[in-house]
Amino acid sequence: MNSTTACLLLAGATVLLCACSQQKPATPRAPESVRAVTVARVESRALASAASASGLLVAREEAAVGVEQAGVRVLRVLVEEGARVRAGQPLAVLDDALLRERLAQARAQAAQAGSEAERVRGLDGSGVMSEEEIGRRRSQARIAQAQLRELETQSRQTTVRAPVSGVVIERSARPGSLSGGEPLFRIVRDDQVELDAEVPETAILGIEPGQPVAVTLADGQVFAGRVRLVSPRIDPKTKLGRVRVALPVDADLRVGGFARAAFAGRSAPVATVPEKAVHFEASGPQLTLIDRDDRARRVAVKTGRRSGGVVELLQGPPVGSRVALAGGAFLIDGDRVRPEPVAPAPKPASAAAER
Repeated sequence: MNSTTACLLLAGATVLLCACSQQKPATPRAPESVRAVTVARVESRALASAASASGLLVAREEAAVGVEQAGVRVLRVLVEEGARVRAGQPLAVLDDALLRERLAQARAQAAQAGSEAERVRGLDGSGVMSEEEIGRRRSQARIAQAQLRELETQSRQTTVRAPVSGVVIERSARPGSLSGGEPLFRIVRDDQVELDAEVPETAILGIEPGQPVAVTLADGQVFAGRVRLVSPRIDPKTKLGRVRVALPVDADLRVGGFARAAFAGRSAPVATVPEKAVHFEASGPQLTLIDRDDRARRVAVKTGRRSGGVVELLQGPPVGSRVALAGGAFLIDGDRVRPEPVAPAPKPASAAAER
């Protein structure tokens, strides 16, 4: 075998070896794993804002009943605390013995002064009596009549009467005590009791007159009220503002009692997701979106109010987007998933209560 033949044989063997190596089957790749996840959608729903506060029950309007003249002794007290009285009803009787004596003297003086003034009638300019004397007698008659009317007014005030209808919440009058600067009675006008609530500065801007309020007493009773007045002032020390809540007339509403208020907020459509869809990382809250190709993608969001198992999205994906619920925190960008039937987001508690 010459050298030329040997070279040809060697080249043929090399070509055959290469052809055999190319026909060898490639190793199959492992199939891509797919995780089953439950999904929900970003929904637009009315999410009511709410604020709470506490305070004391007070009289909407309180009448303080007293007497003008001091030092008059109380003879009889006709009503007790808790009594419901009518406007004009007698509450107490004062001792008028001394006043009767002064009144008798004033009547006698008024009669005498009137008689003296009558004698000088028609004498003006006649020269019979000086003009000064005529004027003096007439002036004394007017003064005597004024003093008599004052004492007669005081005489009528010896019977202390209710200026308004309502319930007596305080009685300081006692038989034998002397009248002074303090009121003898305090009356809640027309039995109207309301809540004087202290509301944080951050919440009072969302409260307005006419807004519904649920007021809960210390024993658990709940009354439906409405905001009557929102104070324009915030206490600079406590950062609290005062809100007056009108309540229905009820015997269980007692002045001075403690109560809590839950203010129903105004509802507005906002983007929401179930709370289970939100997971928290070091950078903040996130959602795991599921795109049209059923692949996962994490996005940062900004959340707001929470109610009934859902949370408001202040910043995030648009309404209608699919988000992962259970297991979403364990997915990474690009993971393929198998979405389970879409789970409807739970309705807020307020909406369920309305039905």
